[in-house]
Amino acid sequence: MEDMPTQELEDLRFIRYDAQDSIGYITLNRPDKRNALNAEVVTELKQAFEFAENDEACKVIVLRAEGDVFCSGADLGYIQELQSFGYTDNLADSTHLMQLFHQIYTLKKVVIGQVQGHALAGGCGLATICDFAFAVPEAKFGYTEVKIGFLPAIVSVFLVRKIGEARTKQLLLTGDVISAQAAQDFGLVNFLVPRQELADNVYRFARRLCVENSAQSMEITKEMLARIPEMPLEESLRYAARMNAEARGSDDCRRGIAAFLSKEKIAWEN
Repeated sequence: MEDMPTQELEDLRFIRYDAQDSIGYITLNRPDKRNALNAEVVTELKQAFEFAENDEACKVIVLRAEGDVFCSGADLGYIQELQSFGYTDNLADSTHLMQLFHQIYTLKKVVIGQVQGHALAGGCGLATICDFAFAVPEAKFGYTEVKIGFLPAIVSVFLVRKIGEARTKQLLLTGDVISAQAAQDFGLVNFLVPRQELADNVYRFARRLCVENSAQSMEITKEMLARIPEMPLEESLRYAARMNAEARGSDDCRRGIAAFLSKEKIAWEN
């Protein structure tokens, strides 16, 4: 399949989007600045994820980057600019990033991080928020905010859910930069892949999700996993039972069960 034109996003400066073979690629395209984040980059990421979520040519999303670094965190010039901000401006800016992280976490489509280089501070947060992460062995990870008197505040909400309190404390309170292998051991990364094989491995994994899994089922499962930790035990079980019952009446479930009973293989992409 040829790349799909995306005229609605043509004016983006730092982000590139294209869809191919049912995979929507959101690419950080600021390699000269190590794909660092500022308000404009965050805005463009929000626009790209919103577009991808509604793009019929996209079933699974891959977040990737140009250059040797996945994302180095906040742009140095932007950090200097923040020094002149008052509380109201800082709150608005912080909320801007919070909205991006929440958007990715609750997105209807699965998001795969393709981490080809170092992911630090806010860049590590971007990798953290993905549903799956592939990384090269030489990549470094770390939430280094405490080393400059800053806080890894927003990512902490998601990190506790992902890897638990003890490991979150170790990473956030030390600010240590860790290896990709350690990141995998901590649960930040799912798969380590040699650099020359990274793109192909991510592509094959994304295509497997596209072909083998119901998009509706993945969407609802992702929603459930986001909501259940907020609920008391009995409420979460009742919620899960309701979602189970509703899923049984869905077209995808009927189609899937019929194919299973007939010993037929479904290509969910069709």
